[in-house]
Amino acid sequence: MKHVLLLNLHQKYEGIANGNLTRDILKEAKSFFLNHGYEVKETTIDEGYDVAEELEKFKWADLFFVQSPVYWMGLPWLGKKYIDDIFSGGTGAVTYASDGRSRNDPSKTYGSGGLMGEKRYMLSFTYNCPESEFDNPDGFFDGLSLDQANIALHKTFQFCGVKPYPSFSVHDIYKSEFDLDTALHNLHSHLEQNLH
Repeated sequence: MKHVLLLNLHQKYEGIANGNLTRDILKEAKSFFLNHGYEVKETTIDEGYDVAEELEKFKWADLFFVQSPVYWMGLPWLGKKYIDDIFSGGTGAVTYASDGRSRNDPSKTYGSGGLMGEKRYMLSFTYNCPESEFDNPDGFFDGLSLDQANIALHKTFQFCGVKPYPSFSVHDIYKSEFDLDTALHNLHSHLEQNLH
Protein backbone atom coordinates (compact mmCIF):
# COMPACT_ATOMS: atom_id res chain seq x y z
CA MET A 1 0.00 0.00 0.00
CA LYS A 2 1.28 3.46 -0.89
CA HIS A 3 1.50 6.16 1.76
CA VAL A 4 0.60 9.80 1.07
CA LEU A 5 1.08 12.74 3.41
CA LEU A 6 -1.33 15.60 2.74
CA LEU A 7 0.26 18.89 3.81
CA ASN A 8 -2.06 21.84 4.41
CA LEU A 9 0.21 24.91 4.38
CA HIS A 10 -2.64 27.39 4.67
CA GLN A 11 -2.32 30.23 7.15
CA LYS A 12 -5.54 31.92 8.14
CA TYR A 13 -6.19 35.62 7.73
CA GLU A 14 -9.68 36.33 9.02
CA GLY A 15 -12.03 37.58 6.31
CA ILE A 16 -9.37 37.41 3.59
CA ALA A 17 -8.10 33.84 3.62
CA ASN A 18 -10.15 31.53 5.81
CA GLY A 19 -8.82 28.31 4.28
CA ASN A 20 -12.05 26.96 2.81
CA LEU A 21 -10.65 26.37 -0.67
CA THR A 22 -7.52 24.67 0.66
CA ARG A 23 -9.75 22.47 2.85
CA ASP A 24 -11.93 21.54 -0.14
CA ILE A 25 -8.93 20.74 -2.35
CA LEU A 26 -7.43 18.51 0.33
CA LYS A 27 -10.76 16.79 0.92
CA GLU A 28 -10.97 15.99 -2.80
CA ALA A 29 -7.35 14.80 -2.84
CA LYS A 30 -7.91 12.62 0.23
CA SER A 31 -10.96 11.02 -1.38
CA PHE A 32 -8.96 10.32 -4.55
CA PHE A 33 -6.06 8.74 -2.65
CA LEU A 34 -8.30 6.60 -0.43
CA ASN A 35 -10.24 5.40 -3.48
CA HIS A 36 -6.98 4.44 -5.16
CA GLY A 37 -5.64 2.32 -2.30
CA TYR A 38 -3.39 4.82 -0.54
CA GLU A 39 -3.01 5.09 3.20
CA VAL A 40 -3.36 8.77 4.13
CA LYS A 41 -1.90 10.94 6.88
CA GLU A 42 -2.49 14.67 7.17
CA THR A 43 -0.88 17.76 8.67
CA THR A 44 -2.58 21.14 8.99
CA ILE A 45 0.13 23.57 10.04
CA ASP A 46 -2.29 26.24 11.26
CA GLU A 47 -3.34 23.79 13.99
CA GLY A 48 0.25 23.37 15.18
CA TYR A 49 2.66 20.49 14.72
CA ASP A 50 5.39 18.56 16.49
CA VAL A 51 8.68 18.30 14.59
CA ALA A 52 9.42 14.74 15.75
CA GLU A 53 5.94 13.57 14.74
CA GLU A 54 6.27 15.25 11.35
CA LEU A 55 9.61 13.58 10.73
CA GLU A 56 7.99 10.21 11.43
CA LYS A 57 5.36 11.09 8.83
CA PHE A 58 8.11 12.09 6.38
CA LYS A 59 9.81 8.71 6.89
CA TRP A 60 6.49 6.93 6.39
CA ALA A 61 5.32 8.80 3.27
CA ASP A 62 5.93 7.70 -0.31
CA LEU A 63 4.25 10.82 -1.67
CA PHE A 64 3.82 14.36 -0.39
CA PHE A 65 0.79 16.27 -1.65
CA VAL A 66 1.44 19.91 -0.72
CA GLN A 67 -1.45 22.38 -0.88
CA SER A 68 -0.73 26.05 -0.26
CA PRO A 69 -2.20 29.41 -1.04
CA VAL A 70 0.29 31.84 -2.54
CA TYR A 71 0.73 34.95 -0.40
CA TRP A 72 2.86 37.74 -1.83
CA MET A 73 4.38 35.42 -4.45
CA GLY A 74 5.38 32.67 -2.01
CA LEU A 75 4.35 30.38 0.81
CA PRO A 76 2.61 31.82 3.86
CA TRP A 77 5.28 32.52 6.48
CA LEU A 78 3.97 29.67 8.63
CA GLY A 79 4.40 27.35 5.62
CA LYS A 80 8.00 28.48 5.23
CA LYS A 81 8.56 27.98 8.96
CA TYR A 82 7.22 24.43 8.66
CA ILE A 83 9.57 23.70 5.77
CA ASP A 84 12.51 25.13 7.73
CA ASP A 85 11.60 23.22 10.90
CA ILE A 86 11.00 19.84 9.28
CA PHE A 87 13.59 19.74 6.52
CA SER A 88 16.29 21.06 8.87
CA GLY A 89 15.07 18.84 11.71
CA GLY A 90 15.59 15.77 9.55
CA THR A 91 19.25 16.49 8.80
CA GLY A 92 21.37 13.36 8.86
CA ALA A 93 18.45 10.99 9.38
CA VAL A 94 15.32 11.71 7.32
CA THR A 95 15.63 14.54 4.80
CA TYR A 96 19.29 14.91 3.79
CA ALA A 97 22.74 13.73 4.89
CA SER A 98 24.75 16.69 3.63
CA ASP A 99 24.78 19.15 0.77
CA GLY A 100 26.27 16.31 -1.30
CA ARG A 101 29.76 17.65 -1.88
CA SER A 102 32.90 15.80 -0.79
CA ARG A 103 36.50 16.98 -0.37
CA ASN A 104 37.57 13.48 -1.47
CA ASP A 105 35.36 13.27 -4.54
CA PRO A 106 34.98 16.46 -6.61
CA SER A 107 32.42 14.74 -8.86
CA LYS A 108 29.85 14.89 -6.05
CA THR A 109 27.78 18.00 -6.62
CA TYR A 110 25.87 20.41 -4.45
CA GLY A 111 22.34 19.24 -3.77
CA SER A 112 23.08 15.53 -4.15
CA GLY A 113 23.02 14.54 -0.47
CA GLY A 114 19.29 13.89 -0.12
CA LEU A 115 17.93 10.90 1.78
CA MET A 116 14.46 10.78 0.22
CA GLY A 117 15.29 9.58 -3.29
CA GLU A 118 12.53 6.96 -3.35
CA LYS A 119 9.80 9.53 -2.63
CA ARG A 120 7.69 11.80 -4.86
CA TYR A 121 5.85 15.09 -4.36
CA MET A 122 3.11 17.11 -5.99
CA LEU A 123 2.57 20.82 -5.41
CA SER A 124 -0.88 22.37 -5.49
CA PHE A 125 -1.34 26.15 -5.35
CA THR A 126 -4.25 28.55 -5.11
CA TYR A 127 -3.80 32.00 -6.67
CA ASN A 128 -5.78 35.17 -7.06
CA CYS A 129 -3.92 35.92 -10.31
CA PRO A 130 -5.21 34.53 -13.62
CA GLU A 131 -3.45 31.55 -15.17
CA SER A 132 -2.60 33.76 -18.16
CA GLU A 133 0.06 35.59 -16.11
CA PHE A 134 2.32 32.50 -16.39
CA ASP A 135 4.22 31.44 -19.52
CA ASN A 136 3.53 34.93 -20.84
CA PRO A 137 6.42 37.28 -21.73
CA ASP A 138 4.07 40.24 -21.17
CA GLY A 139 2.55 38.82 -17.98
CA PHE A 140 3.22 39.77 -14.40
CA PHE A 141 5.69 36.90 -13.93
CA ASP A 142 7.85 37.99 -16.90
CA GLY A 143 7.39 34.77 -18.86
CA LEU A 144 8.01 32.40 -15.95
CA SER A 145 6.01 29.19 -15.73
CA LEU A 146 4.10 28.27 -12.59
CA ASP A 147 6.94 25.97 -11.54
CA GLN A 148 9.63 28.53 -12.27
CA ALA A 149 7.77 31.05 -10.11
CA ASN A 150 7.82 28.49 -7.28
CA ILE A 151 11.37 27.28 -7.78
CA ALA A 152 12.38 27.57 -4.10
CA LEU A 153 9.90 24.93 -2.96
CA HIS A 154 10.83 22.64 -5.85
CA LYS A 155 14.52 22.99 -5.04
CA THR A 156 13.88 22.24 -1.35
CA PHE A 157 12.39 18.87 -2.26
CA GLN A 158 15.06 18.27 -4.91
CA PHE A 159 17.82 18.98 -2.36
CA CYS A 160 16.44 16.06 -0.36
CA GLY A 161 16.22 13.79 -3.40
CA VAL A 162 12.43 13.89 -3.84
CA LYS A 163 11.17 13.80 -7.44
CA PRO A 164 8.23 15.88 -8.71
CA TYR A 165 4.94 15.10 -10.29
CA PRO A 166 3.42 17.91 -12.38
CA SER A 167 2.05 20.75 -10.26
CA PHE A 168 -1.60 21.72 -9.98
CA SER A 169 -3.00 25.22 -9.55
CA VAL A 170 -6.29 27.05 -9.19
CA HIS A 171 -6.56 30.68 -10.33
CA ASP A 172 -8.81 33.74 -10.06
CA ILE A 173 -10.15 32.53 -6.73
CA TYR A 174 -11.65 35.92 -5.79
CA LYS A 175 -13.50 36.37 -9.09
CA SER A 176 -17.29 36.14 -9.01
CA GLU A 177 -17.28 33.47 -11.72
CA PHE A 178 -14.97 31.16 -9.73
CA ASP A 179 -16.51 27.68 -9.79
CA LEU A 180 -15.44 25.31 -7.01
CA ASP A 181 -16.92 22.25 -8.72
CA THR A 182 -14.82 22.88 -11.82
CA ALA A 183 -11.67 23.38 -9.72
CA LEU A 184 -12.23 20.09 -7.88
CA HIS A 185 -13.03 18.27 -11.12
CA ASN A 186 -9.77 19.61 -12.60
CA LEU A 187 -7.86 18.41 -9.54
CA HIS A 188 -9.38 14.94 -9.83
CA SER A 189 -8.46 14.80 -13.53
CA HIS A 190 -4.93 16.02 -12.76
CA LEU A 191 -4.43 13.31 -10.13
CA GLU A 192 -5.91 10.63 -12.39
CA GLN A 193 -3.73 11.67 -15.31
CA ASN A 194 -0.47 11.91 -13.37
CA LEU A 195 -0.74 9.20 -10.73
CA HIS A 196 -2.69 6.42 -12.48
